Amino acid sequence: MIIVEKSLLNHNPFLHIVKKSIQQKKLPLIIFTHGFTSAKENNLHYAYLLAEKGFRVILPEAVYHGEREQGLTERDLYSHFWEIVIKTIHELNDYKQYYVEEGLADPDKIGLAGTSMGGMVTLGALTKYKWVKAAVSLMGMPSYEEYLHWQLEQMKNLGVSLTFSDEEIAGQLSVLRQYDLSLQPNKLDNRPLLFWHGKKDPIVPYALTYRFYQSVKNNYAAKPGDIHFISDEHADHKVSREGLKATVEWFEKYLLQ
Repeated sequence: MIIVEKSLLNHNPFLHIVKKSIQQKKLPLIIFTHGFTSAKENNLHYAYLLAEKGFRVILPEAVYHGEREQGLTERDLYSHFWEIVIKTIHELNDYKQYYVEEGLADPDKIGLAGTSMGGMVTLGALTKYKWVKAAVSLMGMPSYEEYLHWQLEQMKNLGVSLTFSDEEIAGQLSVLRQYDLSLQPNKLDNRPLLFWHGKKDPIVPYALTYRFYQSVKNNYAAKPGDIHFISDEHADHKVSREGLKATVEWFEKYLLQ
């Protein structure tokens, strides 16, 4: 039996998914982060399949989302996008620390994954946490600085008046560079990393993600299978069944064996 438990850590809601028969054991841990305007419950299908394999899975709720929403419109929420990403990266460490200290997570078998914004969180977290042993980015990308410029360009093209001054944008960029994996690829440290991305994605440009993969894959010459990119020729901003299955198989390969 798989149990789904609603819990709080530091007053922040999250879901804990695990097989009932092993819930008190030290297990491999996966923290899976949802996308922008989504919620933790929307990734329960990933958590269920991972829990079936023997993982302990945490689905955090990002700030301003789901149970933590504060009545912001989607447009207002968008202005907080990078705040949400960075705050979520920091909160990941709280979940890891809690479950390791409770003896319920194996510190040598911890993985991160996420969809869209959650994929970006995952890739940013690789710049900060050596405890991440394997990762999966679904529709995410690591090039924070380039993506901010892309976002600003999109807003101009849509005729949205920018409410940020040049100084504010420069300040935001200086913060984002600290978490931009494309600017510090050495921090990837050849850890197993899987990408899934649709070529027709209008939200997170496929090209930004694939360019990064191309730039680092030669670093994995000794173990080329430890980095992999699945391109979906027809997909837009929605992960396919193939992406779901590949995520489970990736963690099964790198954290269970």
